[in-house]
Amino acid sequence: EQAGPLPDCWLEVKHQRTPRLKPAANIMRTSPAIWLAACLLQANLVFSNLVGFGLHPFKIYCASACQWALQAYPLECSEKIPKGFLGWATTSSECKANDTAWLTTLAWCLHVNCKAHRMSELQAFWETDATRDMTNFGNTDRVSSPVEYRFGCDEGAGDRRGIWVCLLSLPTIHQVYLLTRQSVIILVTGFGIPIILTWLYHLPFTSGLLSKITPYLTQPSSLGTYSVRPLPFLLGNAPTIGQAAYIAIFFIIHIVLMSVNYRSMQPHLYYPGESMEIKAYIFYRTGIAAYALLPLLILFASRNNVLLLWLTNWSHATYLLLHRWVARLFVLHALVHSFLALPIFLPQQAVVDSDYWAWGVAAAVLCVAILFASVLPLRRWSYEIFLVTHVVLSVILVVGLWYHVVLWIGLDSYGYETWIYAACAVWFFDRAARVGKVLKNGVLSCTYCERDYDAWGMVHPVDIPRASFANDGPGLHVYAYFPTLSLWRPWENHPFSIVPTSLMSRVERQRPEQSSGSSSPTAKESGVHINVHDVEKHHGFRDTASAPLETGITLLIKKSMGITKHLKATDGLLTLMDGPYHNTSTREIRHCDRLLLIGGGIGITSLLPWIASHPNIKLFWSVKESARCLVEEVQGVLSEIEKDVRVGRRLDISRLLEQEADVGYCNIGVVVSGPGGLCDDVRAAVVAVGKKGSTSFELDVDAYSW
Repeated sequence: EQAGPLPDCWLEVKHQRTPRLKPAANIMRTSPAIWLAACLLQANLVFSNLVGFGLHPFKIYCASACQWALQAYPLECSEKIPKGFLGWATTSSECKANDTAWLTTLAWCLHVNCKAHRMSELQAFWETDATRDMTNFGNTDRVSSPVEYRFGCDEGAGDRRGIWVCLLSLPTIHQVYLLTRQSVIILVTGFGIPIILTWLYHLPFTSGLLSKITPYLTQPSSLGTYSVRPLPFLLGNAPTIGQAAYIAIFFIIHIVLMSVNYRSMQPHLYYPGESMEIKAYIFYRTGIAAYALLPLLILFASRNNVLLLWLTNWSHATYLLLHRWVARLFVLHALVHSFLALPIFLPQQAVVDSDYWAWGVAAAVLCVAILFASVLPLRRWSYEIFLVTHVVLSVILVVGLWYHVVLWIGLDSYGYETWIYAACAVWFFDRAARVGKVLKNGVLSCTYCERDYDAWGMVHPVDIPRASFANDGPGLHVYAYFPTLSLWRPWENHPFSIVPTSLMSRVERQRPEQSSGSSSPTAKESGVHINVHDVEKHHGFRDTASAPLETGITLLIKKSMGITKHLKATDGLLTLMDGPYHNTSTREIRHCDRLLLIGGGIGITSLLPWIASHPNIKLFWSVKESARCLVEEVQGVLSEIEKDVRVGRRLDISRLLEQEADVGYCNIGVVVSGPGGLCDDVRAAVVAVGKKGSTSFELDVDAYSW
């Protein structure tokens, strides 16, 4: 009425109203037995609840634009204190249905702008959606109220106000659909890039080319030789060039998606000025992009990242590194979203006082808190405190994000809460899979044999019999729980490499006769001279010479600040195991002509299972003087393989790799496990030698750097 005289529209009394069909709720289900099918089902459910895919709130595009524009106008029956969407007037469907001026304006807007649609379509829209609340499509308490008039307008009515009203809202509705498409692109590219790159590696016409460029693109570190070793001042871990390429591509995709397809149309009904309008669009894009990153963020951190670990050859350590970078991008989106909200909505007191604004502020603060609580110095100081803090704050953050969007726009309106459902599904599947693996392994008990501190350097064997996965192959680790060691944190667990107990039993069976002053012949072959009689006298080796070999695993444990510091010599200690998990794909390593195992200290634990997995192996192992007895403990396992074991002396990595390459092998596999400095030296040496000659190298770094 303030804009001018009403158009000459006519309204006739309508006697019946077509009942509105309520969409059935989609129920997300997961099937652990058929994981791939479950993933496809979940993806279908996710997309079916997003605007533009399965959810179509704007049945007639131009009609919804008319509705959107008129939503903000207060009527006499509207709430006096606006508390609704964007500070608009809160007007019920019944209020609109009984306001002749509002209905007349909407009818004229439909008549002028929706001529491409049949009258029957417009009539159906008028009957079912004309007075619907545009801010909350899924809330059944806010459905369209019956309109006691039939839709229609006289041809030739000259008022063009309907065109103006419609054009004001078309850019806003366009952004709603665009947000969904961009969110799907973000998620699909996030987990799709690793799969595509892995499949390219296995194509016949690309495998040779990729093996040539591996020393230049995927193996070297992006910052000097830092990879497992932290950067100076504990600033974090440097990605490899291949990992950095993924990070760069992902960031570029986000920058592009956040920078294109903006269409301003002024004067705008809600955002005065082109600058404010564009800021509002960026505000919405960054917020929804953060929600779309949430499932990917949790997926990369999962132990049971089954889909990606099956379909790619990327290691769990790589996904954890990418998890940190995706988290930084998530926080960046959240901060941009939060800072842009201030100039747009801070002047609207009703918005600032709303619950969804409070939850949004809380979520932004939690994002920053989680980021600073995850820095490397804290993880090194106490990984257990970091882990508990990380999980608790993350759960609160997800709750805050859910309330932020539900209190803002309601359930099933635009499907934004679907990203939270997907993230929760990933998290709960990971936790359920962990519990399932623990239950499958059963309640076990272990025997812990504590050795002398000076001779063993705090390395102690833990035998766990009846482990069904003892002979599943190399490159595996488990997370061991000792719940009775500490009543305050029975959930604490640590990763350990798996050594079949049969190998350790073989060590003791093949010991030479004990005599004073005698030494092991195998030790002499490698330049290690150890008095076996003195070692056994002081350290009490287990006597299993006549015991049958038993299926089980042995863990070699170093006591630390965690739960392991409570370990004492015992028999029958309650043990639960989550696993086994693959450190990385072993397919390429197994297919190499030659396999080199390079270890440092306790890193021998993850190398021992490789001994029986390849016909052409050589071990290079360097240990400190204080760990001489560790060498003696595994001499029986190493007696039949080619080896170079050095006590108190370092390995010349570059020289030994060059010697192996000079033999003429086409491809050589290198598995390294040990301190961060050794792992980084091996990586640098493999890259340097791989660039020089025709021999290609496959590198597997097993460092537990997370």
